[in-house]
Amino acid sequence: MGLIAAVYGVVCYVIFLGSFLYAIGFMGNVFVPKTIDSGLSAAPAEALLIDLLLLGAFAIQHSVMARPGFKAVWTKIVPHSIERSTYVLFSSLLLALICWQWRPMPSTVWDATASPLLADLLIGLFWFGWLILLLATFMINHFDLFGLRQVYLRMRNVEYSPPRFTQRALYRIVRHPIMLGFLIAFWATPRMSLGHLVFAAATTGYILVGIALEERDLARAHPEQYQAYRSQVPMLIPGGGFKRQRTRAITR
Repeated sequence: MGLIAAVYGVVCYVIFLGSFLYAIGFMGNVFVPKTIDSGLSAAPAEALLIDLLLLGAFAIQHSVMARPGFKAVWTKIVPHSIERSTYVLFSSLLLALICWQWRPMPSTVWDATASPLLADLLIGLFWFGWLILLLATFMINHFDLFGLRQVYLRMRNVEYSPPRFTQRALYRIVRHPIMLGFLIAFWATPRMSLGHLVFAAATTGYILVGIALEERDLARAHPEQYQAYRSQVPMLIPGGGFKRQRTRAITR
C-alpha cells in the first residue's frame, strides 16, 4: 500500500504542476492556447455568471477541504497519508476547469501598453509575484504542502509528523507570502480586461476570507505561538515584520 500511495502522490503532484504552470500562462496571456482573455465567448451577463460559478466552486472546495473538521471526517474514508495529495488533486482539477471553461470579457479597464516602461514594470511584477509564491513554498516545506512528504513517509512506514520551522526569510516579513505572491501576480498586468478584473477581484476577496479562516484555525490550535507570531509580523503588507525573535511557525 505504501508504494501505491507514493505513486498516487506523485501523479497528483504532476497534475498539480501541469495545471499550475498552465494557469500562469492563462493569467499572463502567454505560452498557452487558451487564456483569460481568449477562448469561448458569451454575452457579458452569461460570462460573468459562468466565471463566478467556476471561481466559487474552487473557493468552496479549497476552503472546506482545508478545515480541520472536514479533514477529521474525510480521513475516516481517505487514508491520512494521501489526504493532502487528494486535496491537491481536487484543487488542481478545478483550476484546470477554470482555465478550460473561463469565458473572456475583453472590455478594457486599463491599458498601459502605450508606455513601454510601465508595461515592462507590470510584466516584471507579474513574474515577481509567481517567484515570491514559489520561494515561499520552499521556505516552509514544499513537499509537505503538496503531499509528497506524506506518501514518502508512508512508503517507508515512518509515522507522519507535521513539519516545524522557525520564522525566516519571507515569513519574517509577512505571514502569508504565498497569498501575497498570488495577489501581485493577479493584479499586475499591462492590460486589464473586465474578465481579468473579475478574476482578480473575486480571488482577492476569497484570499482574504481564506486567510481569516486559516488564522482562526491556527489561533485555536496554537493560541500562544500563533498569537506571538501574529503580533510580530503583518498579514500581507510588509512593514514592521523584521523582528529577530524566533517563533514556531505553523502550516495548514
